[in-house]
Amino acid sequence: MMHDIAIWIVELIGGVGYFGIFILMFLESTFIPIPSEVVMIPAGYLAYKGEMNFFIATLMGTLGSLCGALFNYFFALKFGRVFLQKYGKYILFPHKKQEKLEHFFLHHGEISTFSGRLILGVRHLISLPAGYAKMNLVKFVIYTTLGSFTWVLVLMFVGYFVGSNEALVKHYLSIATVVAAITIILIAMVYVYKLKKDVDKEK
Repeated sequence: MMHDIAIWIVELIGGVGYFGIFILMFLESTFIPIPSEVVMIPAGYLAYKGEMNFFIATLMGTLGSLCGALFNYFFALKFGRVFLQKYGKYILFPHKKQEKLEHFFLHHGEISTFSGRLILGVRHLISLPAGYAKMNLVKFVIYTTLGSFTWVLVLMFVGYFVGSNEALVKHYLSIATVVAAITIILIAMVYVYKLKKDVDKEK
């Protein structure tokens, strides 16, 4: 079954094309838990097979990540820290995670918008504290672009250089798919539980 899912993922990325990569990576950089590995590794594999241009796929993945990060940045800039403290849990940004990311951002400084793009669980949310801290937009774009490009390029190379071993690619894609599915299910369960708990409190 996982073998078939892996093939389906490769075919899906090939089907959505470059614009689809942009959209998926945009979503991955916002609040939607789409693993970038499931998008960019198949793209690298397709580049190896000659069915995608390596540089265009990398560019679209990077641009998608940047635009998603900018969405988060301006969202936080507009609504502010207090709003996110109150409602952040509904967009997978609970108070505890907010405190950890704030500490990470303050401890490492503005460069954290670069390094944070390379850390699982941080890269798609680091834009939020940068936004309500009113980080300089030009610096934010530069650091985020560099971090996003680095991460996307790594994933593209993984897909490209193991492309000669199709079984290996499908193996890793299968693992990524399972992890992604379990993560989404758990997040949905936690979300429903918290929502129900809040509703009960208001009664």
